Amino acid sequence: MIRRSWTQAASIEETLALWAASLREIKKRIRPLFRQERVATNAGLFLEGLLGDEQRKTGWMRAEAAGDPGPWRQQAILGRRDWDADALGDIARDYVIEHLSDDDAVLVIDETGFLKQGKASCGVARQYTGSAGKITNCQIGVFAAYVSRHGHAFIDRALYLPKEWTDDPDRLEAAYVPPDAGFATKPKLATKMIARAIAASVPFKWVAGDTVYGVGEIEQQLRRAGKGYVLGVSSAHVFQSWGKRRSVTGKAADIARTRRSSDWKRLSAGAGTKGPRLHDWCYLELADLGGEELNSASHGLWTRGLLIRRHTPMAISPSSPPGVQRQHPSKRWWRSKATGGRSRTVLRPRKTSSGSITMRADPGMGGIATFLW
Repeated sequence: MIRRSWTQAASIEETLALWAASLREIKKRIRPLFRQERVATNAGLFLEGLLGDEQRKTGWMRAEAAGDPGPWRQQAILGRRDWDADALGDIARDYVIEHLSDDDAVLVIDETGFLKQGKASCGVARQYTGSAGKITNCQIGVFAAYVSRHGHAFIDRALYLPKEWTDDPDRLEAAYVPPDAGFATKPKLATKMIARAIAASVPFKWVAGDTVYGVGEIEQQLRRAGKGYVLGVSSAHVFQSWGKRRSVTGKAADIARTRRSSDWKRLSAGAGTKGPRLHDWCYLELADLGGEELNSASHGLWTRGLLIRRHTPMAISPSSPPGVQRQHPSKRWWRSKATGGRSRTVLRPRKTSSGSITMRADPGMGGIATFLW
């Protein structure tokens, strides 16, 4: 229903009516999760508050939007009511698949941090998060997003519990963590989410993730399931080809550094705020694998390879005003400063990303592991 509002021209009134009908449908689906009608009503108001115009969704702001005198009713839904959060996640996943389903979809795995001040929030600890770009006090969540030509949405989540939490039973009990919860790495949490998606018959062809998920159990899991993958690895990861005319061996960074100029192809990763996001790409085949070697249900040829992404070289044009950049065939100029009416440049090495890919020629399945260089 929601997707129909994207693909067909409609007036504002028709669009609002369509969204209102969709919201009523969602409330109807989640109603069985709550034992009492008033709790279900408050849950619906909580959902409306999340979809509201307020930039910060604090308890007081959500309560004001719902017409409540204070935030305690909505806080009770989150902290003092007995309902199945995993069942709600299943409902959300099924709703996403109904509207965005595609056999060529990609399951994207990534984590994000939620900055915190105190120590009581479940899983909070001093740990690295890309949200802040440093080690800081935060929670870490691992998420699975479903991406297809129709759109994208989250379909699964898991809270990462550091060892300082799982090694402290009293702290776990105080935060109402189930007693059987043990320590699990982020890749382990990701494998569980991938397994749940496969068990729920979620249609997807590829899985993508960064260097946290690039080697080990996830790769083996996807091979057994017959799924292509694009997974990150470090620049020190070693690759070796076999059965190919052109030999490739060594660390990923060394392989990228020795590529010929004819090996690179410039492609756009989509439109950005300053135009197309151009990168140089290089793909090297490493080995061919029979599908039956990976999965008894897989047939055809799979190719494992190395995919390298290099940032487009940039430079300062001598005829350009200070701060204006243009393409340069061999150097990447990092930044410029206006000095005495002239443009001064600081030269920095260009960056390159790469990865390994396993691709099946028919129907084009594969898997990539990427690294930053």
